[in-house]
Amino acid sequence: MLTSRREPVAALEPAARDWFTAALAEARTAREAREARNDTAPAPATWESAFAAAGRQLGAPHTDAGRVHLLTEADADPDTLARLYHRGTAAERRAVLLALPHLRGLADHPGAALALVEDALRTNDTRLVAAAVGPYGAAHLDPHTWRHAVLKCLFTGVPLTAVDGLARRARGDTELARMLTDYAAERTAAARPVPPDLTAALTLTGTPHQEV
Repeated sequence: MLTSRREPVAALEPAARDWFTAALAEARTAREAREARNDTAPAPATWESAFAAAGRQLGAPHTDAGRVHLLTEADADPDTLARLYHRGTAAERRAVLLALPHLRGLADHPGAALALVEDALRTNDTRLVAAAVGPYGAAHLDPHTWRHAVLKCLFTGVPLTAVDGLARRARGDTELARMLTDYAAERTAAARPVPPDLTAALTLTGTPHQEV
């Protein structure tokens, strides 16, 4: 998987490497053009076609990282992110969510992409839910929505290890403890097992296991 922004093409076959190098150049040109205009208007769309085509061109092991690299090279603005997310496949939506904490331009627009995170949390697609509770979601979701995101992970089977900052945000959260305890009681009443992740999260809140 592509992981380093310094060596983003090292793991690719020659043809894919050439394609991806050209796509990154297009994204960089779009970013520079936008910066030269000193505005946040949507950048030229040439690299956006590469974003959609990355699955075919890079192969499954590298697609997510390749798309994230494209988004960060373009420093995609909120309008572009929303367009790519809403018109994209589930895999493309996941890549948009994964890129959010790496986009410099979003620092000037706190929470501007939060609607995308909230949309992902309304789905039952575990790939999107897991991406939505990453660093950007941890930084921007309000307490009420964040607690429900934790419950959504439990409902859909997304491991709570996907929830960025879980220990920090759960510590001393009595409302989260209440919600977890209620959910555990519902499962027990229905003769269903209580997920180990639930008891672990309950411990993080400071509530003893015995109260489940």
